[in-house]
Amino acid sequence: MAQTPARPYTRAQIMLHWLILALIVVQFVSSDGMSAAWRQLGRGAEPDLSLLFWVHLVMGSVILGLVVIRIGLRLRHGAPALPEDEPPALQWIARLTHLGLYALMLAMPVSGLVAWYGGVRAAGDAHEVLKALLLVLIGLHIAGALYQQFVLKTNIMARMKRPG
Repeated sequence: MAQTPARPYTRAQIMLHWLILALIVVQFVSSDGMSAAWRQLGRGAEPDLSLLFWVHLVMGSVILGLVVIRIGLRLRHGAPALPEDEPPALQWIARLTHLGLYALMLAMPVSGLVAWYGGVRAAGDAHEVLKALLLVLIGLHIAGALYQQFVLKTNIMARMKRPG
């Protein structure tokens, strides 16, 4: 993701960051409903379209829309520069992690929708692999933010609490 002019995050960017995080948590909690319906469909049975199923389907679609908006805002408004005294290797990891998160936040709902509505088993399998990758990158993102905040003492987390 290009880091066009280094400005503070806008209120909308910050709100979308936390809203998408909350919805991703909902997705992990509601995934059992979708998994059960997918298995039933695979056995040729009528799937049980439970509340968890619908929550997962609808919130995944909402995440896709919000991520597209978030990417548009980032392209328009940019992002704050990484701390200048941060080691180059950490800057590289931060950029790759952010790029990976954006890519996965797009690919996850697309693969899920293709699997469900298109009946494409490979998309469902990819969705499961992407889920594991997303968890790893979220963990890396959180670890990096905590390392920056408490070890390097850059106060980097302040930029996701309030607009500049």
